Amino acid sequence: MASTNQSKTLTLGIIAREWGRIGAIGFGGPPAHIALFRKLCVDSKSWLTSDEFEDGIAATNLLPGPASTQLAIYCAWRLRGRLGAIVGGLFFILPGLVIVLTLSALFLAKHPPIWVLGLAAGAGAAVPAVAISASAGLMRGSWQRMASNSASKLRWVTYLAAGAATAASFGAFLVFVLITCGLAEIAIRTQGGPKPPRGLSSLFPAALLPLATGSIAALIWVAFKVGALSYGGGFVIIPLMQHDAVVTYHWMSGSQFLNAVALGQVTPGPVVQTVAAVGYAANGIWGGLLAAAVAFSPSFIFVIAGARHFNRLRSDHRIQAFFVGAGAAVVGAIAGSAIPLALELTQFWQFVPLAFAACWLLVLGRGVVFALIGAAIIGMVAVLAGAAL
Repeated sequence: MASTNQSKTLTLGIIAREWGRIGAIGFGGPPAHIALFRKLCVDSKSWLTSDEFEDGIAATNLLPGPASTQLAIYCAWRLRGRLGAIVGGLFFILPGLVIVLTLSALFLAKHPPIWVLGLAAGAGAAVPAVAISASAGLMRGSWQRMASNSASKLRWVTYLAAGAATAASFGAFLVFVLITCGLAEIAIRTQGGPKPPRGLSSLFPAALLPLATGSIAALIWVAFKVGALSYGGGFVIIPLMQHDAVVTYHWMSGSQFLNAVALGQVTPGPVVQTVAAVGYAANGIWGGLLAAAVAFSPSFIFVIAGARHFNRLRSDHRIQAFFVGAGAAVVGAIAGSAIPLALELTQFWQFVPLAFAACWLLVLGRGVVFALIGAAIIGMVAVLAGAAL
């Protein structure tokens, strides 16, 4: 699988060190992770050719789940096979996971210091702006993937609106809507031709499974949805988890969920680490570890079991159609989630850090990490100055 003679001498220790380093310094989400892996594997070490790396990006972007994590697993798989994929993926995930669980213990403590509450309230207030910014960043690519005729554009708007409306009002049905939009696009494009691939069709009834009962079973179900059914990358976890964590299972309050999302954004590594904070709220440190293990397991399975078939996956027009339809609904869902997120703001002063984040992200076009840090500082100053929580 190695692409060059140099990569044949690559040890698992080197993969652990380099993938762990990127997991520890990879602030800024998937774009930052892709840039770091490109610099390491293509530019600096020549372990992979540019074409091989681009093929990996294209293939992993078609898979549900965290795309940058799957890219990390894929690059390690190309270099050292299955064992390399496992080592690379784990060491990419672990630094951020340790940080998220540590901060969860601080932010979700029964009686945290007042300055911690201020940081949390400020950073959490910025999350609706993060959702809008993430949706806006995905919208152009999703629009361009549709055909150029007016009928396809109308379908795109319909899928977008369906995702937005569901995330804004009926979050429990979001997975059902995403899969429905994907299957609808297949049906329209094939029009009596081949049926959807079994792998996609089998996901449809999964969206209709009854809500799991019991804390552990429920946590496994929620984490599984995040890892296996989150079409469109890490940001879609926000609408996927919010209703379950806050309304259905009451693991955390709405404001605590905002804090969890903020933690996932400001820590290095995959954005999907947010699921560990939700797991911590549900069942302590073991809940956080379980949620992370369940959420990331599909990525390892998809890449290790399916990497040899990625070329066929990319050329299957039915699969392409599914992700066009589901992807448009995802973009809408991320935007729509901003409404219930904003409704969770409990204090009027929190609209100040929200406005700051909106200007930073949407007007100036700057990065998410500094938007959240700035909002957190505003919150801490406001609370220390006497603002209510």
